[in-house]
Amino acid sequence: MGLLGWLGFDGACEEEPIELTDKNFHKEVMQSKEPVVVDFWSNGCAPCNALVPTIRKLTCKYKGKVKVAHLNMSAGMKTAGRLGVRGTPTLMFFKNGAVVERVVGMRGQHYYEDIIDNDLLEPEETAEAV
Repeated sequence: MGLLGWLGFDGACEEEPIELTDKNFHKEVMQSKEPVVVDFWSNGCAPCNALVPTIRKLTCKYKGKVKVAHLNMSAGMKTAGRLGVRGTPTLMFFKNGAVVERVVGMRGQHYYEDIIDNDLLEPEETAEAV
């Protein structure tokens, strides 16, 4: 993998995350059987715009294992307020309806992958030889 690939600019698959609102947040996040990553963003937020490719790549990479979604603050003011989201971008990581991790501000793709791999996805159990 080259430097650009390591930085997350490999041109690989990108998919759109699930669009959340106050109306569907409970069903899509709190009742989800899969772990969920939620990107809280707002219009006119430059770091939020810069984070879009990373969110799309995470959506693709973890498809079928982790649900990736985003919530525009203007469409989810009640939800954001209830969860204490004060600034954007904020990423929240949910497992079984509970917040496992919260990251305020923009970080690199590998930072988010570490949280997903270590905090949301359980390591596969290996059988011991008898």
